[in-house]
Amino acid sequence: MTDHQFFVLLGPDGAGKSSVLAEVAKRAPAWRTLSTDRELTAEKYALITQLRRNVVEDVLPELGGAYSADFLASLLQTAVVHLRDQVAAQDPGTPLLMDSYYYKILAKCRLAGVRAGPLFSWWRSFPQPRGVLYLDVAPESAWRRSANGARLNPLEYFGTRPVWGGFESYQRQLRKLMLEEVRQLPVEMLDEQDSVAGTVEKVLEVLSR
Repeated sequence: MTDHQFFVLLGPDGAGKSSVLAEVAKRAPAWRTLSTDRELTAEKYALITQLRRNVVEDVLPELGGAYSADFLASLLQTAVVHLRDQVAAQDPGTPLLMDSYYYKILAKCRLAGVRAGPLFSWWRSFPQPRGVLYLDVAPESAWRRSANGARLNPLEYFGTRPVWGGFESYQRQLRKLMLEEVRQLPVEMLDEQDSVAGTVEKVLEVLSR
């Protein structure tokens, strides 16, 4: 565990974590929010968002061909280490809410065929949060939010193209693996809400405790 007031916001693809983090930052300025999403990452860390674009635009279309699953994991590790470094640099007196940490990346690496080994063991040795807030969103809702698959990338579904069956199966497996990763931590399951505002209210209610 860590001495920092450090919590993780976790959930499947399409759960709305980025929107929730942006609203929490506005409504709870005492909290620091942390993500590798471009809109939520400081300009001085532009390399992290550039590497994320490279993964989506260059590596994923050639995964299994020009690039192996292990190469994919090596690139994704840059985000994992960046998040760990940000925890280490955090003022212990400032509470922190982080997007996903390594839990979702590790689960996606496993689904992409990366074998268990020293890399995963190293990630699991990183500081652990005081708790996890899990946004539990039904695959049907996430599919609608993705414009019926039009906004998905290949690390969000099984198969060669985004269809409902491949998406649903992937998201159910992703949920299972993420919850396995955090099973030793306090986890608050937050049911799906009708709006971002409703989800933010639930998140702030939990954090206020």
